[in-house]
Amino acid sequence: MTTPRRDTYTPETLLSVAVQVFNQRGYDGTSMEHLSKAAGISKSSIYHHVSGKEELLKRAVSRALDGLFAILEEPAAREGQAVERLEHVVRRMVEVLISELPYVTLLLRVRGNTATERWALERRRDFDHRVAELLKAAAADGDVRPDVEVRLATRLVFGMINSIVEWYRPEARGASGREVADAVAQLVFSGLRRAA
Repeated sequence: MTTPRRDTYTPETLLSVAVQVFNQRGYDGTSMEHLSKAAGISKSSIYHHVSGKEELLKRAVSRALDGLFAILEEPAAREGQAVERLEHVVRRMVEVLISELPYVTLLLRVRGNTATERWALERRRDFDHRVAELLKAAAADGDVRPDVEVRLATRLVFGMINSIVEWYRPEARGASGREVADAVAQLVFSGLRRAA
């Protein structure tokens, strides 16, 4: 991990470093000492900008959650047939996951041990529920195969998307975020859509 120079330190760089450390050590395994060493600043400098590591956690998971919830407000997620809206949401979930990879990775690793983690888990459940409702609507419209149980399909779709944090590395010369989103959408919807 590179240490930012003290004269270029900002709250945003501190957040970026904190997310890296949280993802490497786990939130519970990270102390303010770890954060100050990784950021190359004193603990008092950190406290000048945030109240502690839980505030950094809240800022980080908020960034991931805000990105996901913003998808649901996009016109393509709100207008048209449910199955088309669902496909848009699935593609965009992959794109947001990749563009905010460290933040979404952290979000997916919270366990509910603090008030912030419990809040993040509740918001995640709300997001998941709203996407599941889209899948139910597509099934009700007859656009999803009737032999696929909706709750199971929802879990499998989220499992596929969430697993990307475990293997996708933007620095590797592999598939772009757009290519991963296209592949996920192709796999999901070629299996879910009812044959014409």
